[in-house]
Amino acid sequence: MLAKDSTSWIAFVGFFALAVAIVSFLTGLPSLRYLSYVAFAIFIFLIWFFRDPERTTKICDHCLFSAADGKVIDISNGRVCVFMNVHNVHVNRAPISGTIRSIEHKKGGHIPAFNKDSERNERTITVIGSSHGDVVVTQIAGVLVRRIVSYLHEGDEVFSGQKIGMIKFGSRVDVTVPSNFEIVCKVGDRVYAGETIIAKEKGFRRKSK
Repeated sequence: MLAKDSTSWIAFVGFFALAVAIVSFLTGLPSLRYLSYVAFAIFIFLIWFFRDPERTTKICDHCLFSAADGKVIDISNGRVCVFMNVHNVHVNRAPISGTIRSIEHKKGGHIPAFNKDSERNERTITVIGSSHGDVVVTQIAGVLVRRIVSYLHEGDEVFSGQKIGMIKFGSRVDVTVPSNFEIVCKVGDRVYAGETIIAKEKGFRRKSK
């Protein structure tokens, strides 16, 4: 399955590669033949990059799930920051069930997303009102194609693991943790959107007995 809002990119590169290959065949120019190879390589890369695999999210009202695939780079100040490298799936998912209270898009710079100063980059801030309080998901664009796509609107109901949008190419996603939750992941952990639990309600284990 391909990510929503990615088919135009893939189709454009695919048609370009095909057109160059046809012209190369008709003219016999080596330069066009090599260009067609590069274009087809980019076409295959985009299909792989914009993949959107199925995910199974556990039913857990006391859990906060990762909103992105990637590596945990910071867990300070009540939030979990995940850096998505180019090889990660870039579709983001809701960390908790609730109602979309607000979605704010801010323009910014183009600092590498793993840098702490990347908070000044282009970003989209989505506030989810949950039964545990507001959870803020901040999608931060990276240094390459700085485009963030949101699949949601204010007032929408979402559930844990639901697709909420994507960031095209290198990027980062920060999730605030409710005050009554404790972070259960650590810096360096590999996490998966909608599957990896990054925080749990304090005392949840005791309550579940």
